[in-house]
Amino acid sequence: MYDGWKIIVGLIVCLAFFTFPFFYDAGKAAKAPEPVLTPKAKEAKECVAPGAYMKRYHMQLLEDWRNTAVRGGERYYDTGNPTWHLRVMDKIADATASAGERLYKSVERKVYYKSLQVTCMDCHSNKSKFCDQCHNYMGIAPYCWECHIEPEEKK
Repeated sequence: MYDGWKIIVGLIVCLAFFTFPFFYDAGKAAKAPEPVLTPKAKEAKECVAPGAYMKRYHMQLLEDWRNTAVRGGERYYDTGNPTWHLRVMDKIADATASAGERLYKSVERKVYYKSLQVTCMDCHSNKSKFCDQCHNYMGIAPYCWECHIEPEEKK
């Protein structure tokens, strides 16, 4: 094989070129952001569901609220009578919980108005420090603000 060394050098250069991004970023993952709670949210001490549940499944809850409020006319959410996905997640959490930890557990019974702007953004009014940090970190572009008015930041 004539000029075989050129082929081998070319393969090494190509291999180095294609694997460089993997080695360059190895071990340098960005730390997950910590959402900043407003004083009102800290004072309330609880959300419509426990924090661990809300971190993972808030979009499913909001979509369920949207569907039941707009299509079904159910405008209020009773924490004593959770929606189907909360009951399903409760059963899954019971079955898979380690050391008694649960994603969703019963909270104090309250009734909330099903609204992103009225209920959620009342406590979490700092959109850039609460919502945007995590959504940007995860590379998610939620479509909430296509219909809803973005809240004005309270300082």
